[in-house]
Amino acid sequence: MLVVLVTFRLHDDAHDAFMPLMHQQAHTSLVHEPGCTRFDVCTDPEDPARVILYEIYVDHAAFEIHLASDHFAEFDSATANLVAEKSVDLLCLGGS
Repeated sequence: MLVVLVTFRLHDDAHDAFMPLMHQQAHTSLVHEPGCTRFDVCTDPEDPARVILYEIYVDHAAFEIHLASDHFAEFDSATANLVAEKSVDLLCLGGS
């Protein structure tokens, strides 16, 4: 199992535009990607410009399918001007 942690730093005042797109992306990934087993959207109550995703995929290949999907490309394009910074960490669930 592959855990993907994505941290977004949004531009000032981008939160309200970004969040509906982010929630739709999470929903679409869970519904249309059998290899995506979890997709949580987490927000920092003290810093609305900080959004963290916690995603779990059955393996690295399933994550690659996610990255190659049309819905990911559309989301990435639609939110590009809303995101100031983005980091992605890939981890193995259970440490193996």
